[in-house]
Amino acid sequence: MSTPDDISVEVHRGTPSEEELAALLAVVTEAYAREADAVVAADEPTGSAWARSARGLREPLQRDIPWSRSSR
Repeated sequence: MSTPDDISVEVHRGTPSEEELAALLAVVTEAYAREADAVVAADEPTGSAWARSARGLREPLQRDIPWSRSSR
């Protein structure tokens, strides 16, 4: 968790007052806290990443087609 010493603000234009910077930090902090509270992760994964990505790699073998052209 960050402490007040870890926070830095860079102003690229203008000269905001300390009150304006404090208001900015309050608004951003509140928005971040609301977003963090709204995040919900699934309890259990529905499948592995490999299973999802490899799903369409290969179609099942067609057993009714001969293995080579010479067997016809």
